[in-house]
Amino acid sequence: MRHVLLFGALVATVLTAADRSGAQAPAVAGAEGGRGTSPTEYRIGPEDVLQISVWKNEAMSRMVTVRPDGKISMALLNDIQAAGLTALQLREVVAKKLAEYIPTPEISVIVAEVRSFKVSVIGEVTRPGRFELKSWTTALDALALAGGFTQFAARSKIVILHPEGTTMKRIPFNYNKVAAGEQENFYLQNGDIVLVP
Repeated sequence: MRHVLLFGALVATVLTAADRSGAQAPAVAGAEGGRGTSPTEYRIGPEDVLQISVWKNEAMSRMVTVRPDGKISMALLNDIQAAGLTALQLREVVAKKLAEYIPTPEISVIVAEVRSFKVSVIGEVTRPGRFELKSWTTALDALALAGGFTQFAARSKIVILHPEGTTMKRIPFNYNKVAAGEQENFYLQNGDIVLVP
């Protein structure tokens, strides 16, 4: 139990330090901001397909794909930043920009296809690779997707690498302790790499 508390404190400290340094917030936020909590909302990312509907205006309604730079293009409005926003936040941005052309526009934004949520599993696993996910996934789920461990895997020395700007944050993950209930299994975030030495 002590290991779980220490690990949780370490992750919380790293996340708090990242917030103070102005680092980009993770795409998936839990109820308390920690990795062990269940994610509460989905944030749009590159390659996601969005259905944007403008009530009583078929010409403006369309399906759009979020570009690698995180933006979408719409007639009259040009480029709009979508990545990092929830569907509700993007709806508000589009409505505000469209209000210059249409009085009190009614907008809906639906994430039609989730394509941006990807994690990689590399090292001593049966099927290493990059996995496109459709729902919240824990570290154990990702290891299962990769077919489990090879006979040479160092299960107590697994590391989750999370990109933060130009650096990679390292989060230790001890499979043996998780299996014994001494460490918590936590949710992965977009872009995480599970490294099994």
